[in-house]
Amino acid sequence: MTEEILKRLYEQWAGEKVQEMLALSANGSNRKYWRLMGASRQCIAAYNADVAENEAFYYYSSALKKRGIRVPELYSIHDDRQHYLQQDLGDTTLYTLLLDRRRAGGGFDSDMLNLYRQVLADLAQMQVSGRDLDFSHAYPRSDFDARSIGWDLNYFKYYFLKLRYIPFDEERLEQDFEHFTDYLLDADCGYFMYRDFQSRNIMLHDGKPYYIDYQGARRGAAQYDVASLLFSAKSDLPEAVRQDLLTHYILCLESRQKINRKDFLQRFYGYVLVRIMQALGAYGYRGYYERKDYFLSSIPLAVRNLKQVIDSHPLPIELPHLAQVWRRIVESEESAHPTSTATGLTVKVMSFSYKKGVPQDTSGNGGGYVFDCRALPNPGRYPEYRCYTGKDQPVIDFLKGNEEVEQFLLGAQQLVGASIKKYMERNFSSLMVCFGCTGGQHRSVYCAERMAKWISDNFDCQVDINHCEQ
Repeated sequence: MTEEILKRLYEQWAGEKVQEMLALSANGSNRKYWRLMGASRQCIAAYNADVAENEAFYYYSSALKKRGIRVPELYSIHDDRQHYLQQDLGDTTLYTLLLDRRRAGGGFDSDMLNLYRQVLADLAQMQVSGRDLDFSHAYPRSDFDARSIGWDLNYFKYYFLKLRYIPFDEERLEQDFEHFTDYLLDADCGYFMYRDFQSRNIMLHDGKPYYIDYQGARRGAAQYDVASLLFSAKSDLPEAVRQDLLTHYILCLESRQKINRKDFLQRFYGYVLVRIMQALGAYGYRGYYERKDYFLSSIPLAVRNLKQVIDSHPLPIELPHLAQVWRRIVESEESAHPTSTATGLTVKVMSFSYKKGVPQDTSGNGGGYVFDCRALPNPGRYPEYRCYTGKDQPVIDFLKGNEEVEQFLLGAQQLVGASIKKYMERNFSSLMVCFGCTGGQHRSVYCAERMAKWISDNFDCQVDINHCEQ
């Protein structure tokens, strides 16, 4: 029913029929997304049953756009306020770009530094120009106040400290939580606070950064969003880069309003700590409680950030028991090397030629998946691609973004992903995923590479890749 509603909404907006409807990942959100394509137009379609959250998104989208902030344009909203269409900004986020640069050996180069500087300049504009927004539209609260901070701190206590058996005295910890909260809220808390300002929520479109997932925004301190971006565990920015970017951000903020730089910086590291604690709670909940090993890999990075902050930027307030807890986390062997919730799954991804036959499973499990790539567009039919493989850029450019190929891979990922989750829950040790084409050179190699990368990005398991004809 949802898909039919979205198709009709598209037809009313675009004046043409939907030709392709591709489901997209929602990154753990309860919202569902699709890419809709017709003969001449395309968009992102969304469904969310939580109308209050949607209303916050609709309001902020309009308000931020009026203030010159690059956010997705809203094309159409259904009368039920649960279904809507928005601008398609592509698939490249700041995080995926950073990850690809690192894999290619480029690291955090000058282009990436300038991009982050642009993002922080946009953030300062957003925070200051948004001070006069109507926060009665905010979801779930209008202010990042004591209750909001308490939610984050308790998330840390119950889903990280307790699940990791880090010892603490609850009464003394709560006393420090209250003192810490008072200190944080003594900052200027009248800014527009994005709430989840991190590299996965920054899209790169037409060479410029665009901003998404701000429906949880509220009024609060400017430091929180800067901490979210610069101390993201997975982004793992070098400390020298962080300091450069923090200085750049403060200059951008000072160009828009007067601030006390010393006080701003002192409270900044307080907000860094509360953001790290919230992140550890999230990783604990997803990893130890929901048994999603992928999230456990972020814990050592967050703990390293915690150590760097408490060693180099002590707070000007006494938090004796909380400081003791932080030190126990930093010195914990389990925090540095979290124990997997599974015994260890290896996914063997292979490409092969149907002329030579399907590869044999040597694990004793009797197989897994075999995907036939022969119905996909074949670069091997063109002389200019015959000397290349699916690992070479000309073939990658030929296949990447082709809707047939993308839909094929999305279906394969959904099937394989469901099996990986079950295999890890049941402590299975091996899963085989094979892609075949005519010669085992182009399409099967490309699809196997894409699948191996997707598994590595989304699951904490061993991935072995083998191209039988290479």
